[in-house]
Amino acid sequence: MNKSEFVEALADKMGSSKAEAARALDAVLATVTEQLAKGEKITFMGFGSFEVVTRGERTGRNPQTGATITIPATKLPKFTAGAALKKAVLG
Repeated sequence: MNKSEFVEALADKMGSSKAEAARALDAVLATVTEQLAKGEKITFMGFGSFEVVTRGERTGRNPQTGATITIPATKLPKFTAGAALKKAVLG
C-alpha cells in the first residue's frame, strides 16, 4: 500500500474527502517527525512507540577493497510494535 492508497482508505474510515484525509495524515507525520527530531519518544498505547536510538561507532569493511573502515556513531528512528498491533498481525 502506498501513500495515496492509504489516504483513500483513511478517507473512507473518516467519512471525509481524500484532501482532508491527506492533510490529517501529513499533520500526523510532521508531528511525529518534529518530536523525534527533538529526541522525544512517542507512544500510542496498543499500537506502538517511536523513539530515537543511538548506534555507536563500529568497524566495518569496504566490500570493494576489503579495507577496514570506521563507521561513525549515528542516531536512527526506531519503531516498536505494541501488544495489540502484534496480536492483530498474528491473527
